[in-house]
Amino acid sequence: MKDGRVKFGPALLALLLALIACGLVVAVIHDPLTAFLQTPSKAEGYDADRMVFIYATLPRLAMAALCGAGLAGAGAIMQFVLRNPLASPTTLGVEAGARVALAIATVAAPGLLGFGRDLVAISGSAITTGLVFLLVRRRNFEPVATVIAGLIVGLFCGALAALLGLVEARQMTAVFLWGSGSLSQQSWSPFLALALRLGLASLALLPLLRSLAVLQLGDEGARGLGLSVVRLRFVSIAIASTMTAFVVSTVGVIGFVGLVAPALSRLAGARRLGAQLGWSILLGALMLLITDATVMLFAGQLSEFLPTGAVTAVLGSPLLLLLIRRMKPSAPPAIATPPSWSDPPAARTPVVLMGLGLLVIVALLVGRGPTGNWSLPFGAWDAVAVWRLPRILASGAAGALLAISGVVLQRLTRNELASPEVLGVSAGALLAVTLSLLLFGEIGVAGEAATAVFGGLAVLLLILALGRRSAFAPDHMLLAGIAVSALADALVGVLTAVGDPRAMRLLGWMSGSVAGVSLEAAVLTMLAAALTLIAALVLRRWLEILPLGPEAAQGLGVNLPRARLTLLLLAALASVAAMPILGPVTFIGLVAPHIVMTLGLRKLQSVILAAAGTGGAIMIGADWLARTVSFPLQLPTGLVAALLGAPALMLLLNRRARGK
Repeated sequence: MKDGRVKFGPALLALLLALIACGLVVAVIHDPLTAFLQTPSKAEGYDADRMVFIYATLPRLAMAALCGAGLAGAGAIMQFVLRNPLASPTTLGVEAGARVALAIATVAAPGLLGFGRDLVAISGSAITTGLVFLLVRRRNFEPVATVIAGLIVGLFCGALAALLGLVEARQMTAVFLWGSGSLSQQSWSPFLALALRLGLASLALLPLLRSLAVLQLGDEGARGLGLSVVRLRFVSIAIASTMTAFVVSTVGVIGFVGLVAPALSRLAGARRLGAQLGWSILLGALMLLITDATVMLFAGQLSEFLPTGAVTAVLGSPLLLLLIRRMKPSAPPAIATPPSWSDPPAARTPVVLMGLGLLVIVALLVGRGPTGNWSLPFGAWDAVAVWRLPRILASGAAGALLAISGVVLQRLTRNELASPEVLGVSAGALLAVTLSLLLFGEIGVAGEAATAVFGGLAVLLLILALGRRSAFAPDHMLLAGIAVSALADALVGVLTAVGDPRAMRLLGWMSGSVAGVSLEAAVLTMLAAALTLIAALVLRRWLEILPLGPEAAQGLGVNLPRARLTLLLLAALASVAAMPILGPVTFIGLVAPHIVMTLGLRKLQSVILAAAGTGGAIMIGADWLARTVSFPLQLPTGLVAALLGAPALMLLLNRRARGK
């Protein structure tokens, strides 16, 4: 007891979850177990109920606990090694690599699936993880660089898989179902095979635990004790990625457990590596077991088709939101200063803005005519401009809005992974549109835009209400946004997996398309971008001081709650203003600031201007490719932007590593 309150530690949390899990499991197996004990095995004939209980129900429950433990353990290792609470098995692109490998094999080479789905999925995971290692090898596997590289690779793979899903929707149904995570079993063989694989990976991890604990002293302290930090980080991440690949290849993507279970263990009081790892594994196993038992108990026969991975977020998000209120604000590491190059950094901003202007001219003049031939609009300017100009203006302004939002969030939170989608605003928009399609059916483009704005603002108010008690601490805001985002993604995953016809309309909106945007909407978006840019420049003093830490900021006279609230509102409203144009596609909010930083810009004013220009340029270029590369088919602008921006950032990260 402390101040009249019971200390809510990891043991009490695990006990509560264990009691809930036991109650649900008993409810699930009571009737079939009673029948199994009372009815002897038939010497002749086939007892279907008995076979289902032994070879479907029991192995499914065991598989749920095993997968939850494996993902949670991998997530705990990644978050500890990378020193970032946003790190998870999805961070290194392990799950995204498996999904895109299965998608490509399904569409282009279905014969590969005959060799085994596990082999294809593990190969995809290995390739993406290897690509991440290749990108950060020159950076000595620094935590921030590794997480950024993994997130970029994962987003690129996710965009590619989504694009294949839109083009080949019929063939991709099975991949969608697998991607949402299904624990259905027909025998004990998959459980035993996965248990053996995870056991071997755990044995390989055990000798490293003592060395990993030394990382709490920091890289310099660990090197002072004779540890090879680079080798230790590489081996640990490789083992955690392998554990994730084993789980993903067996049951599909169930990524939320790997993020929330370690977060819950820390929020409940676990501090040392051994405690975090042990409690994370236990909490992860109980969380996924509770989720799957709930699905089996209430969904009945539909439980075979309802994806457990999606439902996990529905049950885990409220628990994370509840414990965020108890979380003590932490001080994340300051944003690294980019290296200086030979050119003066300030001279790069005009180059970026000039490139943006040139790109606008090219996108406006160069395109395809009605017959598909490349042409310039001589003599047909009026007819061409009425279609191209609104798209160019709207996509460029939306890209600038998201880029400014990303700069503000990354400076405010001192976390280089922060972006509009992490804040949860885009997830709120997605959730609102999903519910409107479920309740009211087709509501039109204007209705979807209005619903998205309403949903984004509603989630923003919720997150601000949760963060008021902590004076809007950045880490509270990020975790609350993650919880809401997982909840929205879960509902979308359920719709997609069960084959609801409205899911394809939802996927189209999620992909971000500017086709059919009006000139009025484009002008309004440009006005919002201009106001956001002015506001960011006016508030740049706060953005320069807050990364120094709360103590330094207060010492310089900054009102922390007011500054944090104002900047959060600015970033969220910028993201909301871009939603009617691009939907929940906020990838540019992560990519554009990093592209600018890798160019060597240091002065905040230059960073804001160059990021806005870079975000606009990426979206304009993506929209030009979307309407020309597969003419007359119009590709989603948002997905093309991800496919275009991710490789560019990979090259710049590699170039920056060489510069160092």
